[in-house]
Amino acid sequence: MMGGEPQPMQFGPAGPLKGQAAVPGDKSISHRVLMLSAMAVGRSRIEGLSPGSDVHSTAAALRAMGARVDRRDGAWEVDGLGTGGLLQPRRALDMGNSGTSTRLLMGLIASHPVTATFVGDESLCRRPMDRVIAPLARLGADIVAGPGGRLPITLRGMAGAVGRDFRLTVASAQVKSALLLAGLNASGITRVIEPVPTRDHSERMLKAFGARIDVAIGEDGERLISLAGETALEPVHVKVPADPSSAAFLIVAALIVPGSEVRIERVGVNPMRTGLFEMLSAMGADLSFENAREMSAEPVADIVVRHAPLQGVDVPPRIVPAMIDEFPIFFIAAAFARGESRAHGLAELRVKESDRITAMARGLRAIGGRVEESDDGLVIGGSGGDPLPGGAVIASDLDHRIAMSFAVAGLHCRQPLTVDDMTPVQTSFPGFAAALRGFAAG
Repeated sequence: MMGGEPQPMQFGPAGPLKGQAAVPGDKSISHRVLMLSAMAVGRSRIEGLSPGSDVHSTAAALRAMGARVDRRDGAWEVDGLGTGGLLQPRRALDMGNSGTSTRLLMGLIASHPVTATFVGDESLCRRPMDRVIAPLARLGADIVAGPGGRLPITLRGMAGAVGRDFRLTVASAQVKSALLLAGLNASGITRVIEPVPTRDHSERMLKAFGARIDVAIGEDGERLISLAGETALEPVHVKVPADPSSAAFLIVAALIVPGSEVRIERVGVNPMRTGLFEMLSAMGADLSFENAREMSAEPVADIVVRHAPLQGVDVPPRIVPAMIDEFPIFFIAAAFARGESRAHGLAELRVKESDRITAMARGLRAIGGRVEESDDGLVIGGSGGDPLPGGAVIASDLDHRIAMSFAVAGLHCRQPLTVDDMTPVQTSFPGFAAALRGFAAG
C-alpha cells in the first residue's frame, strides 16, 4: 500500500529527447502469468516481470495462499499449487493500488473453498467492484462488499463450482479474465460471450499453460470464449514483453519535443493494445515498428519514434477498448496538435484510479490548454505544436497515469509545471522520471 509523504516533482522545457530504453514488463501480462503459474503443477520461470508495486501486490497475495514466489538470478520463479490448490490466507490481502489484482484474484478465489478479505489504499477503496461481484455471485461465490460495491470486500469461494455462460454487459478485460480464472476450478465449461473485443492476454496465457480454451467469432462479430475446467496446467518459461502503456509516455514525449528521436525495445504490440499507436499514426506521428517477432505467445517490436507535427483527430468508438489505459497521454498529444481532437464513450475513465476525464481536463486548463468536458469524454483544442504556458501545480489524484502524463506535458511548456505527487508512478513504472530525464540529457 502506498504511503508516506507526497513526492512533488518539477518538469520543465527540455531539449530534444535522444536515446534507447527498455520500459518495464507489461503489467497486464505480469498479473496473469503470476496467477496461472500459481495454478500450474511445477515450477514456472518468468523473465521481465513488471517491477511495479501493483504486480508485487499480486505476488504477495499468492504467497499468502500457499504459492512460492521468489526472485532468483534476475527472474521470478513460481512453484505452483495446482488447480484448486489455493490455501486459506491468514490475514487480509492488501491490494495496495491495484484494481487488476483485486478483480482477477476475486475470480481466482471464487471457485476455491477459501475465504479472503481484500483491502487497499485510499484510491483503490474508491473504485467500484460491482461489475465483477455480480457475475462471480452467479457462479456461487458469497461476497460482502462495502458501500457502493467498494473495498473492503470479503469473498467466500464456492467448493464444487460449475461452469456457466456469461455475457459481458460492459467491455472489460478484467471481468472476462476474472470469470475465466474462476472457471479453471469449476467443473464443465465456462463460456464468456464478449460483444466488444477486449485485450486477450488471458486467452493467450491460458493456452500457453495448457488450458483447454477455444475462441470463436460469431456471425455478429461476438467473441465466444470457452474454457474447460479442472484441467491441470503446465509450468512455463515466460518472457514478458515491455508494456505498451508505459512506452506510450516516452513515445508521446518524443513526438511533442522538437528534434527528438528515441527507440524503445521489445514493446508488446498485441492488436488489442495498439489503439493509441493507431490514433497517433492517424495524427501524423512518425512511428516505425522494427524487428517484429513473437515473445511468449505475444507479438512484440522495437519502436522508433521521431518528433513530428500532429493533427487533431476524432477517436472512433471501435478504438476505445484498445486504448482505454492510454487516453491520459493521448490527451497530452492532442493538446499539442493542430486543430481539435474529440474522444467520447469514455465513461469507464471516471472509475479508474481517479476520475481521469475530470483530472485531465482540470490539469490541461491549468497549464493553458483548451478543453471541453462532457459526461463521457473531452474535446481538446491543440496548440498547433507550440509550447503551452505551464507553470501550474498538477494534482495527480493518486493516479500514476495522470502523474506521468503531465510530467510529459511539462517538457514542452514555457514554464516548468509541478506534479504534486509522483509516488503513484511506482505502481507501474519505477524509474520513469529518471528515464525521461535520461532521454532529455541525450
